[in-house]
Parts: sequence; C-alpha cells; structure tokens
Amino acid sequence: MAVTVSPERDTVASPMQRALREGFYAGAISLGLFVLFIGLKTDQNISNELVLVKRWGLLAAVVIATAIGRFLYVAYGQPFMANQKIADVATGLLPASAASRFFLLPAFVVAIIAVVLLFVFNGSLPGWIGAEAAGYLQFLRALAIIYALACVIYYYRGFIHANFTKLGIAALVLYPILVIVVLSLMSWSVATGLQGSLKWVDNFGIQILIYVMLAWGLNIVVGLAGLLDLGYVAFYAVGAYAYALLGTTYGLSFWILLPAAGAMAAFWGVLLGFPVLRLRGDYLAIVTLAFGEIIRLVLINWRDVTNGSAGISGIPKVTFFGLMTFNVSDPNYIAKVLHLATSSAYYKIFLYYLILALCMLTAFVTIRLRRMPVGRAWEALREDEIACRSLGINTTTTKLTAFATGAMFGGFAGAFFAARQGFVSPESFVFLESAIILAIVVLGGMGSLVGIAVAAMVMIGGTEALRELDFLKQVFGQDFTPELYRMLLFGMAMVIVMLWKPRGFVGSREPTAFLKERRAVSSSFTKEGHG
Repeated sequence: MAVTVSPERDTVASPMQRALREGFYAGAISLGLFVLFIGLKTDQNISNELVLVKRWGLLAAVVIATAIGRFLYVAYGQPFMANQKIADVATGLLPASAASRFFLLPAFVVAIIAVVLLFVFNGSLPGWIGAEAAGYLQFLRALAIIYALACVIYYYRGFIHANFTKLGIAALVLYPILVIVVLSLMSWSVATGLQGSLKWVDNFGIQILIYVMLAWGLNIVVGLAGLLDLGYVAFYAVGAYAYALLGTTYGLSFWILLPAAGAMAAFWGVLLGFPVLRLRGDYLAIVTLAFGEIIRLVLINWRDVTNGSAGISGIPKVTFFGLMTFNVSDPNYIAKVLHLATSSAYYKIFLYYLILALCMLTAFVTIRLRRMPVGRAWEALREDEIACRSLGINTTTTKLTAFATGAMFGGFAGAFFAARQGFVSPESFVFLESAIILAIVVLGGMGSLVGIAVAAMVMIGGTEALRELDFLKQVFGQDFTPELYRMLLFGMAMVIVMLWKPRGFVGSREPTAFLKERRAVSSSFTKEGHG
C-alpha cells in the first residue's frame, strides 16, 4: 500500500487517513465560504420588514457533500488515475480505460429503454406513485439521457472527431424541428408540441447562440490579436440601443438597422482603440473595463435619449424580409399568409435561424480574415508586439481593425438582442456580461471557434438547465431555487476546466500559414492561455 511521509514530522499517513484529513479540511473551508451565502438568507415578511432566514439544513447538506466528494476523490479517484498509468507486469499492457469499462452496450440498452418508458408514462407517473417519487424518476430520466448520449459519443468518437463541424451545423439546423417532433410525440398533438417548443428554442437555442456570436466577436480582439478587453459588453449595448432608438423613433426596418448598429459599434470600437494604442496587459484591461462602465452610466443618466434605468420598450419585431410579419393583428401575418394555425412559436423559430445565420456569418468572416494579411498581423501582434513592429507591421492599424471588427459583431448581436426582447435597459449590459463572454473565450481556447462554441453550449446551456431541475426541491425543500446557484456552479465549472484543460477545451491549433504540410501546434508549444 502506498504511504505518504510528511517532511515536517517522521509520521506515515495511509491514503485513507489522508483522505479523511483532506475531506475534513474541505468541509471546514466550504462551511466558512457558504455560511453567509447558503446558511443565511434575507427576506421580507408580511409587514415589509427585512428578516434573516436561517437555512442550516441546506448548509449542512452542501458541506457534507463537499467533504464526502473530496474524501472519495483522494481515497479512490487519485489512486485509480495513478494505476491507469501502470502497465501489467505479465502482459506489459496498460489497464483498460475507465471509459471502456463504463460505457457498456448492455447498460446503453437499459438506459434507452428507461428513457422511452419514462417519456411514454411521464404524464401518468404523478398519479400512480405520487409527485415526490415522480420527481426522482424525472431525475433518473435525465441521467439516463446523459448516459445514452455519452455512450453514442464514445462509440462513434472517431467519426464525430473527423466530421465535428459538419455534424454540429446539421444538428443546429435541425434542432427546432427535432424539439417539435419530440414534444409532439410526447403529447400526441402537433399544436402542443409547437407551443411547448418555445422554451427550448428560446432558452437553449437562441440564448446560447447569442453568447456564441458575442464570444466569437470577442475572440477576434482577445484570441487573435491578444488584446485583453473587459468592456466588450459596451459594444453589445451600443448595437442594442442603436436599434431600439432608431426603430422606435423612426420606424426603420430591422434589416436596415442591423448593418447600421454594426457600423455604429465599429465606430465606437475605433474610438476605444485610439486611447489604448500604447497600453498592454493589465493597463489595457483596466481602460477597457472603464470604457464599458462609462457606456453603462451614460445609458443610465442620459434620460432624455435613453429613458434612463426605465429602458426602452415597444421595440418593433423583425419582419420576414418585409414580406410577412409576426404580429397577429397584421393582414400579412405569417400564419394568415401560409394558412397555418396561430402560434407564437413561429417568431421564436424564425429568430433562431436568424441568429444561427448571423453566427455562421461571424465564423465565415473570422476564418477568411485569419487567412488574410490582417489576420496574420493579429496573430503576430498577439505573440510578440515588438517582433511584430520589427517586421514592418503597422501595429496602430492592426489594433484598430481588431477592435472595430470585434465591436461590429457585438453590435450585430446587440441589435438582435433588442429585437428578440422588445425591451432594453442598462441592467442587461453590466460588467458581469463581459466577464462571462471572456470566460467562454478562455475556456473554449483562444482562437478556436469550435472550442468557444462548445464552451458557450456547456456554460450557458448548463446554467439554463438549472431552471428545469424542480425535482431538487423535493431533496432540499420547497424554498430551494436551483437557478439562484447558477453563478456558483459557473465558477466551479471554470475552476475544474482550468485545472483539467488549462488552455481551454481545444488545446492545439492549426496555423494559418504553413510550409508544405498543415500541422496542428500542440498546447505544449503555445503560450499559456493562447490555444
């Protein structure tokens, strides 16, 4: 049995003793961290007085779960991972991978059968076994779905890796159709399936794609040019307010204001670029952070134009290229023209494909620019600005084009956001949004479009999925609200990913210029955090 010897003392600790000690330390640290966040909660009583609600049971559950998790990891997880690297003495072979022993065909078949049965009898379960037991079965169904998808990815990992981009685009195009088909089969009604798809298309489709587009726009500034921008949400706000103000005041079409919002955001990107031409690193981050806050404060205080904190409402919807509208009262309402049943799902599906097209445009332009001289100048600037200047590259023009291009796509996303919401206010453009977008870029891998898209899907989709975990109330109590803990889980996920993949989901990249043969650059040869 392996032992641990402390250098300070001549004591020998077994793995189980070390696991118990570290589990106790982890529980004590989590108790200190969460006692004010989870154990105590402020609320208002019937007399409108501020009261302090004590939730010691929930705090104890979190602390115990943390301690047990650390204990299991140290006692069993670390030895298992260490044994995976030790070859068998007789055969000279490494042990079978954990994935091959976990993703078994019989277990996959059982998971599929469980998913099908739980979907078929979903509506009858609460009446048969009670609401509480039905909630646990919904949790079991979610785990079975995740396991089945993981099995499919494992079995066909070679094919998926070779055709990842094509499969991803096909899945995105077919996503609304698949959602409607599944929900229609569950309810045996097409109308119910169409109306039920609103939440899935909007929260898990449009919401994720907005962040994908924003992250791809910021990737030009941070990932390609290496300019740390903490105020990217300012361009997002400029695009949103440009469409909101011009649309409500002059009644202009979305298709006219979309390029106008992008041009206005690019203009402000150039204005930001001039003061920061000689700044790098932390100084650049501070200035861009200040720029984002200045824009937000202007939106709050310039009430004559922006209506202050009250925001702008009544923003016109997007039309189908001016041919059909999505307002039920209009004579050219899409359902009347196409002789369909009236439903609000048509507008959300149209918005989904619109933001998908904008994302594809962003990816196409980014890829083309990377292969052009300006894109290679961005990459040279990112690697070494002094060497970039010695090669005769105009760093002023390079920085300004990076800021302007990234800001333009932020403006496009802002105009779409305003059209989707129908309302904008300064509260939608706080610093936290910039931090989330930057985190997605870093987690995905700077310069990697695919990695950033995966990071946005995992982070934004994962936090949105918390809204669907109502069955957790049966475990932690009816006052438990899972979505309130989304930022806590978001931070934990970032820490885990940075420990596991410090250079992001995509740890290697292919250079835009190569000699004779294209080769991916390993993460060990790239600067920390740069792909």
